[in-house]
Amino acid sequence: MFDFIRTHQRLMLLVLVILIFPSFALVGISGYTNYVSGNKDLVKIGDASVTLEDFNAAQRNQMQQLQANMGAAFDPSLLDNSQARENLLESLIDRGVVIETATKAHFSVSDNVLRRAIAAIPELQVNGQFSPERYDEVLASMGISSRDFEQSQRAELALQRVLGPIGFTAGVPASVVTGLRQALTEQRTLRLKVYEANAYTDQVKVSDADVKDWYSKNEERLRVPEHVRAQYLVLDEAAAMKALPAPTDAEMQAYYDQNKSRYVLPGRVLLNHILIKASADASAQEREAARAKAQSLAEKVAADKSSFADVAKAESQDIGTAKDGGRLGWITRGILPTELETAIFALKQGDVSGVVEGPDGFHVFMASEVEPERGETFEQAKAKVEAEIRRQLGAERFAEMASSLRDLAYDNATTLEPAAQALGLDIRTATGIAQDRLLPEQQVQGQAAAAGPDATILEDARVRRALFSPALMAEKQNSGVIEITPDTLVVVRVDEVIPSSIQPLDQVDDVIREALVQEQALALARKAGEADLATYRAADGNAVPEGFGSSLTVSRVSPQNVNAQALEAAFRAPTDTLPAYTGVEGQGGYVVVRLEGVTPGNDGGQALANLPQEVNNLWGRAEERAVLKAMRTTLGVEVLPDAQAVIQGEAEQQ
Repeated sequence: MFDFIRTHQRLMLLVLVILIFPSFALVGISGYTNYVSGNKDLVKIGDASVTLEDFNAAQRNQMQQLQANMGAAFDPSLLDNSQARENLLESLIDRGVVIETATKAHFSVSDNVLRRAIAAIPELQVNGQFSPERYDEVLASMGISSRDFEQSQRAELALQRVLGPIGFTAGVPASVVTGLRQALTEQRTLRLKVYEANAYTDQVKVSDADVKDWYSKNEERLRVPEHVRAQYLVLDEAAAMKALPAPTDAEMQAYYDQNKSRYVLPGRVLLNHILIKASADASAQEREAARAKAQSLAEKVAADKSSFADVAKAESQDIGTAKDGGRLGWITRGILPTELETAIFALKQGDVSGVVEGPDGFHVFMASEVEPERGETFEQAKAKVEAEIRRQLGAERFAEMASSLRDLAYDNATTLEPAAQALGLDIRTATGIAQDRLLPEQQVQGQAAAAGPDATILEDARVRRALFSPALMAEKQNSGVIEITPDTLVVVRVDEVIPSSIQPLDQVDDVIREALVQEQALALARKAGEADLATYRAADGNAVPEGFGSSLTVSRVSPQNVNAQALEAAFRAPTDTLPAYTGVEGQGGYVVVRLEGVTPGNDGGQALANLPQEVNNLWGRAEERAVLKAMRTTLGVEVLPDAQAVIQGEAEQQ
């Protein structure tokens, strides 16, 4: 049943499975097809093997997926180290063990199980239900036939049968969970007395001989990794605007006029009206009657302006506003027909207009409030106008310069001079750029990148990745244009490669001296703390000794900002006799813990509601690891000498 793992090549092209099943995220599909390939073997797994080709393919897949997930923050050094390579090889071995076991045992799954599994894939569902249309659409977009996809899923489900039942059925006794709940929620009341190492530095004397002795014994700790001195060009908004000519007064006036609404709020009127309707096709007699009625109402409200709202409610034929006393709200120019606005904006606050003819009839207006045009005149807004014009011109100039920078950096592959001269940019230089970080200033000679104004740019993973690429390291070519932000571009080149070296004593004397001071100060803090601890333990009585802080009640799930070392010491302390004392050394000094009370734990309530599932999951994973270890022994897994070269990064990439 499972022989297709070795024989069906098309089944291995399962790009979709990479997207759906996390198990492929690190290993990749290539493992299926390459276990019987003829390239260099790294690990023997029964009748199969993990090859160098398998490893290289999985590493590329791992790199691509991490880069896709992290985007600009991706740093190749996360994967380019021995620990990451060893972890990847281990995952390949585990995958191979599972495949080999499933193959030998002829594991398979039924059609019903396969159908249920496919229907449960979220990518193939619409509104939580399996969609045949969505299924066809996804497979078509990936270029995979339904037969190949279903066979691949059957294979994956068969592999899951190897370890799946172990994790699904793993569980710990209820008494264990109860014990964990009580341990996590048990409370201890304590006080702390802290002996800060910094308080003892004045008592420390470090001689030149001490420094030399430490240096001779710890040279490798002072090794500076290989790094580069780089030349680079930065194109940003400031560079783009630097050469822009100042806009003329005429240009600024034209811009102000075109964008006046950005600087000036138009005048407006809080308006009420009475409307007597007269349609455009009404007879002359009907229109005259409507005008006469409007005139009568205009005279009435002009004589008593306070009656306007009541008259509007009773007489206005604008149903929408009549019930509100004719209220139209705030009106600015450009809303109503011109003939109406002319009359409206001629009114002063409290004025009532005469009869104003409009498209829909005859109006009588009253201006409840009038706000004149307000804002900045051209002279007042001139500085803003100039800045906005320059900003717009700068954006256009930036786009032009960016295009030119790409061309110039490419056309002059080993120098930045032509691009700098053509674009008016300064060639900047910084050193101390290692593959995984910017080195501190004291470790480099020259302008340290870490201490320079462009540290944020140069520590970007994309910049370091470009500098340590083969073309830039060996040929000292220009990089492509690297977009740090949408308005900050950089082109870099390696000016010099500085090999790894151990710093001379005279450069690190101060660093060593400070380290020795801190080390000896910590020893003095520990000595003082341990002496007091012995005194406290020997004393009788419950009085709180001098120097202890206020009482704290802590638990393992609520540490109250007590550091991990002190918290662990507090819960390890015996509770037979209280108060009890214990001490622990931390990074910054020594802490004496006075334990004053213990409150038994409880079930933890809602905060620990998921504890049984979490513990079972952890236990399940532990059992899976144990079974995998046993399966490795059964299959006779043999890690070959070439595997160590791969882990150390010494194997030739294919």
